[in-house]
Formats: sequence, structure tokens, C-alpha cells
Amino acid sequence: MKLQRKNRRALALGALAVSGALALTACGSDDTGERSNAGGGSTSASNSSIKCDDVKGQQLLADGSSAQKNAIDAWVKQFSQACGVQINYKGGGSGAGITAFTQGQVAFAGSDSALKPEEVTASQKICTGGQAIDLPMVGGPIAVGYNLPGVDDLVLDAPTLAKIFDSRIKSWDDPAIKKLNPDAKLPSLKIQAFHRSDESGTTDNFTKYLKAAAPNDWKYSGGKAWQAQGGQAAPQSSGLAQQVKQTNGAIGYFELSYAKDMSTVAIDTGASDPVKATVENASKAIADAKVVGTGKDLALDLNYKTKAEGAYPMVLVTYEIVCDKGNKSDTLPATKAFLNYIASEDGQSLLAQNDYAPMPDEIIGKVRTTIEGLS
Repeated sequence: MKLQRKNRRALALGALAVSGALALTACGSDDTGERSNAGGGSTSASNSSIKCDDVKGQQLLADGSSAQKNAIDAWVKQFSQACGVQINYKGGGSGAGITAFTQGQVAFAGSDSALKPEEVTASQKICTGGQAIDLPMVGGPIAVGYNLPGVDDLVLDAPTLAKIFDSRIKSWDDPAIKKLNPDAKLPSLKIQAFHRSDESGTTDNFTKYLKAAAPNDWKYSGGKAWQAQGGQAAPQSSGLAQQVKQTNGAIGYFELSYAKDMSTVAIDTGASDPVKATVENASKAIADAKVVGTGKDLALDLNYKTKAEGAYPMVLVTYEIVCDKGNKSDTLPATKAFLNYIASEDGQSLLAQNDYAPMPDEIIGKVRTTIEGLS
């Protein structure tokens, strides 16, 4: 995996800095494009590998996972420059994306959770002669960010996290936290635990981890909607991260790319050392995933209870949701061209530079084959 990631990174020309806004302009050229980064400089990236398939001037509307929005924004910039396609990805959350898709409002959706049977059934009204399928495209760790001045390194385990987010551990100097951090100067400060206010695949994966790794302390059934009592709420990953950044004593969960400029928790999994939320450590966990979808569906089963050395267990995989058959004829060409690009080696190589994990070769190979067969 390490060699594979190095090779992928070598394919990317320059480091990519993601803008918070969607790039909706297009130059219609396959030449190398210049993109300004957040620090005011510019980086160049090759668009020569993007196959546009005569889709110039088309428009795509999409919605869903806010966890992958930074990755989508990066891909949209490159694809729009090369192909002259306008893509508007709203990033309103996994629940909103799937609802928009099953109502026929978007060409594709992003979800951090695989489709439920009832969602597949609902999609059959939109996918003429087919149904919606899951295409795993973006991986990464769910970081637990916190705002605790004077504490730069913090270790927590699944039972302690479960009690914090269930409002049963309420102060940062609680004995359970002290036991895991004997050398830290923990203040007698109220814990401000933030969760998502909208239906979210990140919430689904975060609570799946708590349920799997701390079954005695997390008694909720799980799902996209937050179920525990207490705490505070904010919409989308960006909103949650912003609340943690500006609130003293706060803690929250979001995809790693939203955890810039803040401290993140290392997880005591039972391995010899606590594991930090990094792309490399998440990749070790995702590599153990198994495809459990049937037919063209490529839904994955993740191992949230891993105790492997260096494997960060709190991971998510974001799926692009499309029809296997019966996609709208006016958006299918651009949808396939965009999905082909983001699943390509060049498209996947952008992920690690932005705190996301590329899909393992075996999985992304199946994704590429499936995209070619979309109709």
C-alpha cells in the first residue's frame, strides 16, 4: 500500500490546495491548466488523461456527502477545465443526496453509507429498467477534532468516546480521560460535544464504530440521523468543524480534510500504540474491506473493530450513487466521463494530497469496469 500510494502521488503534478467554492467555469481545453491555491500561489495539473467524449457544454447537478465535497471540488476544477462541463455539487449531506437522487433531481449522488433496500426500491422509479448502485470512490478517516488549549496530544478509546457523545462524561478532567492521558494537563472544563444536525453518512459510520468497538457503552441502533440525547448540533462537516474551532472545550467528528488547523484524537484500539487519524492509517483499515454488494453494486463491509498495528478504525468510504441502467440520456455522457476521470489513476492520485484515501487497486478496478457499463 505504501509503495502504491507513493506511485500515485508521483503521478500528480504539484500539490493541490482545495478551494471551498465550486469551480463552475470551463476552458474547454485538454491542455495543462493553472489553478490558484488557497495560499495565493498556483499549481499545475495535467488534464491530458481526461477523456471528455464530446460532452462540452453539458451541465450536471449532484448532491450528497459533505465529507467528500473537498475531493469533488478538486475533481470538478480539473474536469471543468478539460471538458467544459458545468458541475454543481451541493454537498448537502448523504441523506439529502439520496433523497434528491431517488426523486430524479440529480444525475448522481454521494453517500457515506451504502444504499438501504428501501432506497434501492425507490430508485427503480427513476432508473428505467435498472436500479441505483454504490460505487466506492473516496476513502478516509473520520477525525475526532477537539479544542482544548494546552492539550496538543489526546488519546481516547471507543468506550470513552461513546460516553462523551452520550453526555455521560461531561468534564475534560474526568477520571476515564485522565487514565488514558496521565501526562496531560486536563482542565476542569465542560465538554461541548458536537454532532451533525442533518442526516449524515459520517454520523452513520461514526456510530457504527462506537457500536462495534464499544457495544456495552453505545446502545443506539445507528443510522444517518443522530440518536443520542444531549450535546450540540451543526449542519454538514464544514459546519461541525467550524463549531469545534470556535468553541472552547469542544469535540466533534468529521472527515480529516475538515480537521485542518485543529488537534485530533489518537485512538487506543488495543494495538501497541494509539493510532492517529491519517490517510496512511485509514488505508490500512480500508484495505481489509470486502465487497458485499450484489450484481453491479460494490458496497463494502468495513472492519471497525480492527486492532491491527497502525490501522485507524474510524473510517468511511463515500459512494457515488448512479443508475446501473436507465440513466437520463441528457446527463449520462457527462456523468460517465466525470466518473471515469475520478476513478482513474490520475483522479485517485489527487485524494491523498487532500487528506483522503484512494481506493485499493482491487476495488477501484471493479469500479472502473462498472462505470464503463452504465447505460
